[in-house]
Amino acid sequence: MKNDNTTVTKKETLAALRRPGELYAVMSQATKLPFVVCDEETFDDEVFLYYRLEDAKEKARQLTDRKYPTAVGKLEEKQLLAFYTSLYAMGVNCLVVNSGTDTQISVQLTDLVTRKKPEDLPEGSIQIENPELHLTAIYLMQEMRRQNPSRITEELKNMQEEMMAHYRKGTFLVVLEENGQVPILKQKDGTIFQPIFTDVMELQKFVKGKKVKTAAVPAAKIPSVLPGEARGVVINPFGVNVQLQISRKQPCQ
Repeated sequence: MKNDNTTVTKKETLAALRRPGELYAVMSQATKLPFVVCDEETFDDEVFLYYRLEDAKEKARQLTDRKYPTAVGKLEEKQLLAFYTSLYAMGVNCLVVNSGTDTQISVQLTDLVTRKKPEDLPEGSIQIENPELHLTAIYLMQEMRRQNPSRITEELKNMQEEMMAHYRKGTFLVVLEENGQVPILKQKDGTIFQPIFTDVMELQKFVKGKKVKTAAVPAAKIPSVLPGEARGVVINPFGVNVQLQISRKQPCQ
């Protein structure tokens, strides 16, 4: 049962989240993203924010005790807008502030940050995001890195199937370096994967300000752009880091 304290109003909370002084997020070490939960009553996809470091550490400790590796990240005021906006691309719709304290309250992301609609974007520009895929991948990796990897439960299988269904419908950002080469990531065992990205924020983590060319590629065309030596793709390598084995499409003879 939700235990939001009605003495803390939504208006006060929204004002505090815009200029909090100090704000901390509970982060998943499995995804390097805010830890996400699905509320059993409202089905909101939620992240945990705190004004006090001690409260955030206590929540992280509780999750770690449940075998979810978590940590606490401090959000600087200059980071807030980008952080809140990134939650849209993650598929998150709700922020739980001070969970487990006397001042717990939940607010909808749409009440805090308003985004431009696709039709309001500059002419010729498109917004590449895959929130359903990203969210499912977050839940999957939080569970995969919590449990024994050799034990694949029915729940994990269902998550994998749902993620693949979203993947097949998706369009992703791929990178071309200045020399025209496609960047690749080599694993410890020597296998090679091509990085692809669900959204521009995940792309920026990878390119780190370098000048690159990008292209939007539907999932169905990914096999056509894979380097010959690649075994597949890795989705958001600095985030959920999900590897998918995909064969390169051979040209017709």
